[in-house]
Amino acid sequence: MKPDFAQQRAHMVAEQIEGRGIKDTAVLQAMRSVPREHFVLEEYSPYAYDDNPLPIPAHQTISQPYVVAFMIEALRLQPTDKVLEIGTGSGYAAALLSQIVAEVHTVERHQKLMWYAQERLAALGYDNVSVHHGDGSMGWPAFAPYDGIIVAAGGPVVPPSLKKQLADHGRLVMPVGKRSSQNLVRLVRRNEEKFTQTNLGPVKFVPLVGVEGWGRG
Repeated sequence: MKPDFAQQRAHMVAEQIEGRGIKDTAVLQAMRSVPREHFVLEEYSPYAYDDNPLPIPAHQTISQPYVVAFMIEALRLQPTDKVLEIGTGSGYAAALLSQIVAEVHTVERHQKLMWYAQERLAALGYDNVSVHHGDGSMGWPAFAPYDGIIVAAGGPVVPPSLKKQLADHGRLVMPVGKRSSQNLVRLVRRNEEKFTQTNLGPVKFVPLVGVEGWGRG
């Protein structure tokens, strides 16, 4: 029998997302509307709404839904915002962001994954997302400044290039720490030189590969 993905999605949001403290109505609505089953590999689609990461091409994973929701909520987004995502992966988080903000730019270092995400985003009509191939630790200066930057990999520090590309009062959410474990931090740009940082708790992400991350890998 074919899975009832709409019912599974509604249950996921109720139990895993809203039930664990996510309150931002725009984030909750995006989670209810974006079909996660289209962003996982076909053989894993029956598990699309499980509370865990799943494999995608290039030996990468699609993140646990709650973690994605938590990070997006921490960005405190507005409908007119322009957002930069580092680490496109499957394209799922970019699709969620596309339902919340005006413009999304996302950077993926694996060309195979860039194509994978582009194909899915286009097929589902998320036309306010631009997928770029490159070193995400350097950001994507062509469309800076960004009101929000979200980084789906852990670095030793927040890359200077990403700080430069943040708009005044812009927010950046990123795992920072060791290769094996990090703290999720929110950085807010107060003016040209001043930033404030908040620790949002311990996390474990893959390393940020790149010139301003852990090196080129």
